[in-house]
This record gives sequence, structure tokens and C-alpha cells, in this order.
Amino acid sequence: MQASIRKPTTADLSLLILLALIWASAFLAIKVVVVDTGPLWLATIRVVVAFIVLLPFAIYKGFVWPSTIREWKLVMLVMALNVVIPFFLISWAETKIDAGMASMLMGVGPFMALLGSHFTTQDDRISTNKLIGAILGFSGILVLVGWDAARGLGDNLLGQGAAILGSACYVTSGLIIRRLGRFPPIQLSAFILGLASISLLTITILFEGIPKASYQQDTWMGLIYLGIFPTALGYILRYHLIQTIGMSAFATGLNLIPVFGVMLGAIFLDEQLTLNVLVSLTLIVTGLFIIRRG
Repeated sequence: MQASIRKPTTADLSLLILLALIWASAFLAIKVVVVDTGPLWLATIRVVVAFIVLLPFAIYKGFVWPSTIREWKLVMLVMALNVVIPFFLISWAETKIDAGMASMLMGVGPFMALLGSHFTTQDDRISTNKLIGAILGFSGILVLVGWDAARGLGDNLLGQGAAILGSACYVTSGLIIRRLGRFPPIQLSAFILGLASISLLTITILFEGIPKASYQQDTWMGLIYLGIFPTALGYILRYHLIQTIGMSAFATGLNLIPVFGVMLGAIFLDEQLTLNVLVSLTLIVTGLFIIRRG
């Protein structure tokens, strides 16, 4: 069953902005944690923590199981395309290309979401307002990372291709989530994170072995934060918003993540905050409100 969507309300946009802020904060926590854990165990532990946090709520609400082979296939696809594959692709891509290029390439996600939604749904078609919103959002990313980032296209095709493929995975999983409309967000998040925990544990132990048990206190605090907020709460909000306002509007709002990332870096890490950040924020938020008027 495909959930029906509505025009984004002020509450929807507020949740979308909150989600972008939460996911932007993840990059600060990752900077602290990844030195101690490595990328694979970081991804695995944050997903396991998120599953443990959500499981009691899902059981209390009434755990929902797939009832058909088709639903099992869709859930497994979401697990692979929303967690396991993009986690690996984007982490690997950022070892080959810089953060500005990665942000720009991830910014093509809203355009892929517009096309995908147009051809796979009846109620999330391309409109002038959505197209303008996506263009403004992408322009905001370019202003943020600098136009020089665009000149590097083609310099590292494997790394750039991995970033685009990771973005495409997120978009595709978002379109599939629309077809799982009978699953409430908490139960769906818990179920998918449970499957992802099993998959990631298997993969990570196979390639990395058993992790050391002597992580620093800051590492454990960072892992718990990543598991509770960017992963557990973040996935609930993601599934709720996609089922409520559709993938095209949702994807445009995610352009705020690199903007908020720079702003948080300026607040907590004394990184430089330039006029470009404010211009970028203005363009992206304007795009969101134009979508809302559509």
C-alpha cells in the first residue's frame, strides 16, 4: 500500500529542518569517534545502538511484520539501499574526493527524487514549484562549496561515481518507503535497523574482526549519540516525512545538511563562517517554501 502525501505544512518543514540539523551534527560526532573505531565499526555500532533503543518502543506499539513475499523484498531493499550500501559508498567516496565535491554530488539527489517520484507515483509529480525549489537548493550547495568544486568533475570518476550512487541509493529507498505505507515509522525503523544490524555485524566482523573493548569514554558517548539521534530518531523522522510529504520535497530539504554542518563547525570547532553560508541557507530555505506553496 502506498501512503498518500500532502502539501508540506509549517510543522513538516520544521521537522525537516530539525532532521537536517540532527544529521549535520552527526559529522561532528563522527570526527571524534572514527579515529578510535574506524568507519566500519562506527557504522555498525551506531546502527546496533539505534535498534536497541527503538526495539522496546516498537514492541510496545505492536511490532509489524511483513505479511507477503513482496513486502519482505521491499523491506530488504530499503535495508540495503537506505543503510548498508550508502554507508559504505559515501564513506569510501570521501576517501577519494573532498567534502565540497561530495556535498555537491549529493546535492543532485533532489533532481533524482523529482524524476523518480514523477515516474513511480501518482501524487508526487514534477511541478514548476518543485523544480524551482530543487534548483535553488542545488544553487545553495554550489554557493556553499564554491564554484571551483564543479571544475573538479571527472578528476576522480570512481570516487565521484560512488557519491552519486550513494545518493541514488537514498533516493531509491525513499521511493520504496512510499510503498510500505501500512508500516508505522517507529516499527519500520526498528525492523530495518534490526536487519541492518545483522548484515553490518556479519560484514564488519568478516573484514575487521572483533573490535577492541577499550574505546575511550568520548568514543562511547559519541557512539550512543549517533545511535539515538542521527540514526534512531533520524530514521523515524525520515520515514514519517517521506510517507507524509513525498520524496521530492523531503530530498530538497536535505540540502540543508552541509550548511548546518559548516555552522555547527563554526560554533563548536571554531571553524570559519563566511557570507556564503548565509547566502546558501537563504537559497535552500527559499526553495523549501516555494515547494510548500506548490
